[in-house]
Amino acid sequence: MDSVRQKSMEYWDNWYSKKNTDNIVTDGWLDIFRPIIDECCSVILDIGCGRGNDTKYFLEKGKQIIACDQSPNAIEHIKNTFPEIYDARCFNFLDGFDFDDASFDIICADLCLHYFTLADTGFILGELNRILKSGGHIFVRVNSVKDVLHGAGQGPELERHLYQMEDGTIKRFFDIDDIKDIFSGFDILLCEEQNMDRYSKPKIVYTLHLSKK
Repeated sequence: MDSVRQKSMEYWDNWYSKKNTDNIVTDGWLDIFRPIIDECCSVILDIGCGRGNDTKYFLEKGKQIIACDQSPNAIEHIKNTFPEIYDARCFNFLDGFDFDDASFDIICADLCLHYFTLADTGFILGELNRILKSGGHIFVRVNSVKDVLHGAGQGPELERHLYQMEDGTIKRFFDIDDIKDIFSGFDILLCEEQNMDRYSKPKIVYTLHLSKK
């Protein structure tokens, strides 16, 4: 899977090299967690931050954010667009998270946990569990198996619901059984299938609220 990892890094860095940051929008998916966010007085971790949609949301709520992504171009955009940000770091999730145990009360993982094999996903979730404080929260969105306009069921199936895209990257799509299995290391406080409209084509995702067991 080293070639897949390289493809992913090249794809996303190229993607963010073409994206301007003039129209970064939030789509309101985090509003349901607003009471928890409002009460948080510590730094929030936004992983797979991309252009900064969720970073913008948290900053507008007056929160301190560490934004992380594997794409140097994404992190450069974040720093240029949000100079007030607490920190922005570029690293690959598969290299581990360079944070101390129990560092965060809130972690946001929006549309970034469905690009990995089961083994790699398990490693990443283990790292998130390690750096999450007792009683902490993770807000997640992942692809639904109904997300056919964004690749569900298309291409060779490498694992259950994990497909190889035409560009060489891999993408996972989740059903309820996948969520219960893959996120079994956490308490699942919320699991809702929802439509989102951030993109040119409608997208179907699962929104999850995880807490540390």
